[in-house]
Amino acid sequence: MGAPRSSGQGDRAGPEAPAVADDARLVQGTREWFDMVGLLMTAAATKARLPADLTVSFVEIYADGATWPDGLVQGLRFEIAGGHPSFRAGARPGERADIHVAVSVRAARALNLLRLADPAFAQEHARALRTGEMKVDGDLSRLGDWLAGVHDPIVERTR
Repeated sequence: MGAPRSSGQGDRAGPEAPAVADDARLVQGTREWFDMVGLLMTAAATKARLPADLTVSFVEIYADGATWPDGLVQGLRFEIAGGHPSFRAGARPGERADIHVAVSVRAARALNLLRLADPAFAQEHARALRTGEMKVDGDLSRLGDWLAGVHDPIVERTR
């Protein structure tokens, strides 16, 4: 079970990276895909110049997702400790954080194919919350405004 890590990627993996060729896109839900998400989040948070006193944790899991051979479940743990972001692909079963998102594989798939500006994204997001396919515990705004800028680059890199 790996510890959260820093990306070490700087802005190379950031949201402004060039478009990704179809054959370089990652299959959603794989460990490699969650690594990509964590790298994008880490790069964006680093670029945002977080306050040195910011400490917050975030876990997103696929509520009906698979358990990987190392015992972690499909998901991501992202932390900001003293203004420094880090992440781990995979979450421990029952792992908690300041912000916890549990989403069904189906809802995650639907959302990760839609850009934020697409009206269907807002509709699907509202539907997932309304039906319980996505549950958010905690205040996502604690992470900062940079988080919204990560969604579309994830879409670009997802197959």
